[in-house]
Amino acid sequence: MGDFIKIEDEDKGYNLNMFCVPRHYEQDLESILIPHGIILDRTERLARDIVKDMGEDSLVVLCVLKGGYKFCSDLLDYIKALNRNSERSIQLIVDFIRLKSYENDQSSGDIKVIGGDSLSNLQGKDVLIVEDIVDTGNTMKKLLQVIGDNKPARVKVVSLLVKRTPRSVGYRPDYIGFEVPDKFVVGYALDYNEYFRDLGHICIINDEGKKKYAV
Repeated sequence: MGDFIKIEDEDKGYNLNMFCVPRHYEQDLESILIPHGIILDRTERLARDIVKDMGEDSLVVLCVLKGGYKFCSDLLDYIKALNRNSERSIQLIVDFIRLKSYENDQSSGDIKVIGGDSLSNLQGKDVLIVEDIVDTGNTMKKLLQVIGDNKPARVKVVSLLVKRTPRSVGYRPDYIGFEVPDKFVVGYALDYNEYFRDLGHICIINDEGKKKYAV
């Protein structure tokens, strides 16, 4: 496991007035935890580390939907830029899987893997799983078990966020963007009941926002 940026528990983030936030979410957020530009800079460095470690053969990039789509898209853009501008290039094959484990702001414990039947093409391949956030780690352990059944050559996991929580089972991804406090975060495609995916920054949702968008 490589380096990561640790955001301490006492770090309350940035005031909403310091950055541009969509007006329809202004009353629903506590603060901006990670501004969009910092997310992109960190993602660029992760891309460099991944190419350095795995840039020998073709790589199957497995994007975990829905929350991982934005991080995956930006990560792939940076890897493609490295392919164009460096001596080493890595052939990319992109596939998608969807997992369901959240209801409101709590993990339901019932993890549903959607799309697992199409993973037989991973046999003998190097696989990079791209995830938005690792919370307890249960979801990722389930996914790794499903992928392992298809006998890939090598599997690595990159997660933009890892939540520091007492509910963790101890799982840590191979590549981590940021370690964040045990708060419910939204934005940059991370959702709360499908809302906030259209928010560019990663923010902490407030109680009013949770009530407004509860199911």
